[in-house]
Amino acid sequence: MSLTSIIALLQFTTILPLGRIREFGDFARHSWIYPIAGYVIGGMCACIVYFVGQPLVAAALAIGVLFLISGCNHLDGLMDFGDGLMAHGDMERRIRALTDRQIGTGGLALALSITLIAFSSLAASSCLICALVIAEVGAKFSMAFLSTFGKPFHEGLHASIQGHSKPYFPLLAALLCLPLLLLPVPRIALAAGAIVTVACPIALLYISKRLFGGVNGDVVGACNEITRSLILAALCLA
Repeated sequence: MSLTSIIALLQFTTILPLGRIREFGDFARHSWIYPIAGYVIGGMCACIVYFVGQPLVAAALAIGVLFLISGCNHLDGLMDFGDGLMAHGDMERRIRALTDRQIGTGGLALALSITLIAFSSLAASSCLICALVIAEVGAKFSMAFLSTFGKPFHEGLHASIQGHSKPYFPLLAALLCLPLLLLPVPRIALAAGAIVTVACPIALLYISKRLFGGVNGDVVGACNEITRSLILAALCLA
């Protein structure tokens, strides 16, 4: 891993102005570094909302900033996944709904539901700043997991990343998540978040294999949004 790999990662996952475009392969060969983007995105968002004292406003602002920094790319994947999930018919029809450019009611409903879970969980969080960082890092771990084990059903960016992945990449990604233990959050809440962090990509891996025959970039992006929201809910409830 090098600084170039990290810059390529951030150029892939954010809209941050980071100079000349790095080669995508610089990141694809080291996709286990996904959690680093979680620290950057979650940390930036936490700094922006730190001084907002009203929980509801802070939660709404945090969601908006997360979408802004990521360029809504993962949100777009979530909506495409929702369309494929709700489509009726055989696998071919579901893949067509997943990959077309139009957004249907399934995508809209899933996006609204997941966003509302994230918003309400953040608003009710005892430490909104910590929750933001934990959830974003965990969400990026889920992307590293799917990038390793999610067999692609067609050629694309995900296929390129998956082709460079090694079976031990999720372990390396998990090691990058260990600094989260230093945050002032109850251990039981961290344990609940960790369970969700692993369970979500496993569940989406199973669902995607059954419905689409594999994984694409939309499924990976959807996993980011779903995992983040459910980690926030787990932290809040625990």
